Amino acid sequence: MRAAPAGLVAEHADRFRFGCDVAAITHGHPDGYLPAGVLAVVVGSLVDGADLSTALDTAEARLRQADNHETTLAALRAGRALGTRGLPTPEKLESLGGGWVGEEALAIAVACAVSGFDQPVEAMLASVNHSGDSDPTGSIAGNILGAAHGVQWLPQPWLEGLELRDVIEQMSMDLHRAFHVDRSGEAPGEEDAGWRERYPGW
Repeated sequence: MRAAPAGLVAEHADRFRFGCDVAAITHGHPDGYLPAGVLAVVVGSLVDGADLSTALDTAEARLRQADNHETTLAALRAGRALGTRGLPTPEKLESLGGGWVGEEALAIAVACAVSGFDQPVEAMLASVNHSGDSDPTGSIAGNILGAAHGVQWLPQPWLEGLELRDVIEQMSMDLHRAFHVDRSGEAPGEEDAGWRERYPGW
């Protein structure tokens, strides 16, 4: 769930590998870091303008090139399949696991995002209202839906108590600007006087 920003690097970069590397800092098993690579590719593809099905196809194709991908691939496909059958109930989500490990969390999030893509609030609620580990499943689903729809759909009550909301929003805009919009990865010039203050080590 921490690998989504890896998807904002320019599309010529290996988003999959970047996402895997971010996750491997704390999760050394392939089924811990490969789902992160998938998420990075999905987020990047959506931000580039792909539809969700194409983004998932792109991620799946890249995943198949990785060693030890079988478990994550099976989980991803199971999540996609469940999502095509409508917004899943908590009981149906449990068929994908509890979200306690990477591939299960990815599968649950994908199922909710696929089924509720045009109803992102309902998709988000489904992604956290189950008996498993709801913070990664909600985070991953939110990253997918946010990459596709922006933030306008988020209900204000969800945001009002968000700790460090201003910092999160500023960092998100800066990351998108530096690594996706201008594709350079260079610090903005004098037009943003606060950049060096926010990121003195840049």
